[in-house]
Amino acid sequence: MENIEKAAEFFKILSDPTRLGIVNLLLQHNYLCVNALTRRLNVTQSAVSQHLRILRQIGLVKTERKANFIHYSINPDILLEVKKSISSFLNTV
Repeated sequence: MENIEKAAEFFKILSDPTRLGIVNLLLQHNYLCVNALTRRLNVTQSAVSQHLRILRQIGLVKTERKANFIHYSINPDILLEVKKSISSFLNTV
């Protein structure tokens, strides 16, 4: 049951097109700042920040301060956990 609940939570969070776009961009570029994400996604800075907050809460996105910028990147450990949870769920269906 735990895998089903985890998979459901990840699906819920990643079902938002902007959040999915953020994850996709971070996977492509390794790390980006909010301004770069804003430009590429064509959404407001506050919207990107709110989506990043949600992704950080589940640990999928991590931060690193470099000079005056905060760079966001994918947490590979959590990404692997997400993949395993979804794969495990799909194998039980």
